[in-house]
Amino acid sequence: MQLDMSAEELKSALNRLRRAQGQLAGVIRMIEEGRDCEDVITQLAAVSRALDRAGFSIIATGLEQCMTSEDPEVRDSAQMRARLEKLFLSLA
Repeated sequence: MQLDMSAEELKSALNRLRRAQGQLAGVIRMIEEGRDCEDVITQLAAVSRALDRAGFSIIATGLEQCMTSEDPEVRDSAQMRARLEKLFLSLA
């Protein structure tokens, strides 16, 4: 299944991923500078949340596409549901 995101959905997902990328660069810099462990962990948790939100957004788009698809093989496929469930649970 190819993910077909609208321009708005794509922009939102990419913004979330870029934010996470910037936060991760900050975490790396903090570690290299020998910063306080608690501060590093706090920022690392923020990176993880940002990645989770981006992932859930992308998966939600995929779920929506499958549910609204006019192709009965896509919409009614137990295999497709299982694949999407596995993707969703991989972020949980």
